[in-house]
Amino acid sequence: GLIAPLIGSLADQQGYRRVMRLMLVAIIVGLLLVAGSPTIAVALGGFMIMGIGLSGFVPTLHAYLSSRLPYHKRARGLGMLEYSWALAGIVGLYTMGQLIALTNWRVPLFVLAAGLSVMWFVLGALPAARRKPTQHGIKAAGSPTAASTLPAWPTRFGRFFRLGERARSAYSAIAAGTLLFFAGMQLFVAHGAWLNFEYNLGAAALGTVALVLGCFDLSASVSVSLFTDRIGKLRSVLLGVSGVFLGYLFMPFLNGSLLGAMVGIIITRTAFEFGIVSHISLISEQIPEQRGKLMSMSAAFVLLGGTAATWLGPWLYATHGVQALSWTGMAAAATAFVLLMTRVDEGA
Repeated sequence: GLIAPLIGSLADQQGYRRVMRLMLVAIIVGLLLVAGSPTIAVALGGFMIMGIGLSGFVPTLHAYLSSRLPYHKRARGLGMLEYSWALAGIVGLYTMGQLIALTNWRVPLFVLAAGLSVMWFVLGALPAARRKPTQHGIKAAGSPTAASTLPAWPTRFGRFFRLGERARSAYSAIAAGTLLFFAGMQLFVAHGAWLNFEYNLGAAALGTVALVLGCFDLSASVSVSLFTDRIGKLRSVLLGVSGVFLGYLFMPFLNGSLLGAMVGIIITRTAFEFGIVSHISLISEQIPEQRGKLMSMSAAFVLLGGTAATWLGPWLYATHGVQALSWTGMAAAATAFVLLMTRVDEGA
């Protein structure tokens, strides 16, 4: 995921569709390597290639759609795209489970590779991205003028992260998204152990919980597509962050019963999903002429926040309980709120 900004910069220069198709090839190759792997080393290589492909494909897809959609309709389109992630959890995982039960674990990977191969041709038939002229006092990456003024790699590295007049807003938006993702992910990775340890939920019951939460994730994405353009992208992210803060605030008090715990989890997770999906639209117009790089940079930093939460969330719960998740979640959400209120603007 950390190489995503380089892939995004390449997409700004070479075109979003071309890079999306290249990343799709990487995902297909990775799937085939894992599906046909005779050894664990081959499977690990396949997972690495898949990871590179996914880290480049998703933000480039967001950048492509953002280039095609006017800003006042962008959240509607990006929100609808996010339906796919919720549906993948609700329908896709169930279908894969049935295929594994009927055959073996390799067959679903071959099926996915075949489906993505069809999508490679579909992506080639999509219309080209719309480009905005360079603005905000920064030259588009890859332009002849920019190339001629970057004689050495240290200079190139430094200028890669220079975003011009709107750098403060752009980087603050990325930081806020990273904090929001951290706050949401620590609950994602810890709630299963929480419900199992305190309420004795087994695998089947936790599967039902996952289905319920997936439905609320979908409802949050639908809400983004219906309301975020009207409310405003920045306000929508602020609403999501506020909901996460309130969810964590009341979570320890709701943890007296299974129903109360589920209410706390649902409030926090739904608010998180609404905020993080709205955040994609907010990032998309911070620096339009470097949209691919900026959205990929955001994805990379968000991944770092998620990685930190994956390590910290289970440890916090195991050592200090739900109260610790509550305090760290509130701290992250509050910091994100301050950044959004004081340093970020819509950008359009």
